[in-house]
Amino acid sequence: MDLSTNQSPAPEERPEVSRRTLIGSAAAVATVAGAAGFAGRSAMAAAPMAAPGGGADENQSRDLARKMLMVSDDEQHDLTLDYLKVLIDGKLPPRAARKKVLVVGAGVAGMVAAYLLKQAGHEVVVIEANASRTGGRVKTFRGVFEDKQLHAEAGAMRLPDFHPMVLALSDKLGIKRRLFYNADVTPGAEPTGDVPPVVYRSFTGETWTNGSDNGSFKPPTANFRTSVAVNGERSTRAAYLQSPNAINRTFGTDLDTTTSAAVDAAFKSVTVPDGPVADRLAAWTKIFQKYADYSTRRFLAEVAGWDRNRIQAAGTLENMTSRLHYSLVPTLIDHAVISPTNRYWELEGGTAVLTDKLAEQLKGELRMGRRMTRLQQTDSGVRIETSAESGDEESCDGAPVAPTEVFEGDYAIVTIPFSALRFCSIEPLMSYQKRRAITELHYDSATKVLLEFKKRFWEEGPNGFTGGGCVSDSASRFTYFPSHSPQGSPGGVVLAAYTWSDDAMRWDSLTPGERYAFALNDMERLFGPRVRSEFTGVGATQSWARARYALGEAVMFTPGQVHELHPAARTVEGRVHFAGEHTSLKPAWIEGALESAVRTFLEVHPR
Repeated sequence: MDLSTNQSPAPEERPEVSRRTLIGSAAAVATVAGAAGFAGRSAMAAAPMAAPGGGADENQSRDLARKMLMVSDDEQHDLTLDYLKVLIDGKLPPRAARKKVLVVGAGVAGMVAAYLLKQAGHEVVVIEANASRTGGRVKTFRGVFEDKQLHAEAGAMRLPDFHPMVLALSDKLGIKRRLFYNADVTPGAEPTGDVPPVVYRSFTGETWTNGSDNGSFKPPTANFRTSVAVNGERSTRAAYLQSPNAINRTFGTDLDTTTSAAVDAAFKSVTVPDGPVADRLAAWTKIFQKYADYSTRRFLAEVAGWDRNRIQAAGTLENMTSRLHYSLVPTLIDHAVISPTNRYWELEGGTAVLTDKLAEQLKGELRMGRRMTRLQQTDSGVRIETSAESGDEESCDGAPVAPTEVFEGDYAIVTIPFSALRFCSIEPLMSYQKRRAITELHYDSATKVLLEFKKRFWEEGPNGFTGGGCVSDSASRFTYFPSHSPQGSPGGVVLAAYTWSDDAMRWDSLTPGERYAFALNDMERLFGPRVRSEFTGVGATQSWARARYALGEAVMFTPGQVHELHPAARTVEGRVHFAGEHTSLKPAWIEGALESAVRTFLEVHPR
């Protein structure tokens, strides 16, 4: 869901949160529809309008820019700052009346929305289809490897330094975090000093923090010893940084810089610089208005003037190939988020520790193994019918079965992916634009293949490394190595293949055993025959497109969808509210789910 492929040396200085100007997300508090207004009456989202002379409507583009940068509708308030005060500081607004709220989905968004509602004194029921676990697309493989101390991530695996809400929530729940090595370091190298607190500097001039920073923290230096193996050529990332021409020539391009630097240059005209929030809003408005209908390939060819060979080189080395046909907007967001120049954290024990802690707060409110099949609303309440679930979340024999259990409440917050919501009956019909969003928003594929090894052989010798990843043009595409291993464990679990979109769909057609075999073959090409003798024979794999409750990794906009469909994703439909990272402009990231959770809490709480 979130791995780097750009390969510029990481600075030792910590990047400021306020500098991450490309990664805001949708979070402005939506206008709440009247209690009696459901379906198409009060919640109809306006269809996007074309601007005279072409391009998107300027007013709608400005609204998207506000949501991207977490700026209130009046452009006076920083919603990230406001949400930190609600979620972390517990500064809840006054309650209008005690309500019973049904929350559909026990992923991050659902559980955080329920947690806040419970804290505010409301009655909450969380309805989750999965009978075996909470967390949604936060999933950690535990106890499945030969060494029971080892774990690995099926989904979200790292937390960017500039996502303050998820870091602060982890700190609040007492979860230890440590560096995720996006670029490899010397084996045995450790950071020095104390883990710094979360610091968020608002455009209002206010600074929010959850602790004091003594400035002692210093990460180890990145070495870039991992491999680049394409077109029959082999290099280290460090060698490619020093002399990129040899690798670039194998693509038929005379590019004399790294492809990462070339992408930076190509996106310069659509990169939002630091500065006053008014300037950033204006810049994002222009991007949405002029380029949201562009695919990344079209932008690189028509605006940046790239030829096919340069596009193919950057596509392979920067993990863009499988997503070149998608909208430019998510590419710009990922280009800012996914970079070795940024700092990332992982949670000790796995990312699922976060959702486990949230589930502990909601023991009495969780209803597991209940799949929503029908949602009805009236002028006075909501009614949700569910079926009992059987089978595993990955199996195809766990179709919903009787008996039916019915839940009734005053309001509902639906947090499940739209790809899953499409299979639910909703009465009366929701607004046309909402139904379009549910039906048409594109969900991408993402597949991981993880292999366990007896020894961490990649750490051995003078060129050994810890963390980081290799890139190749093999079917596996990207291979990533663990940043940390449990004390006393000689082995480790390697993310041997990580693929997206069409690349992932090829793996999805294989059985788990075939996936392990092909991923092992690709690792042997990188490291030689030793991989076979060190392989324990145990693997784990996750296809999010084949996961029965996810039906895809995350929303990935195709050209035009950010204007045509995204605005309706978060609109209130009478007594039904919508949360989840798919309702934000930060899809596939936990931060987007958290922002949506606080937003829906603030919608429902005062009703």
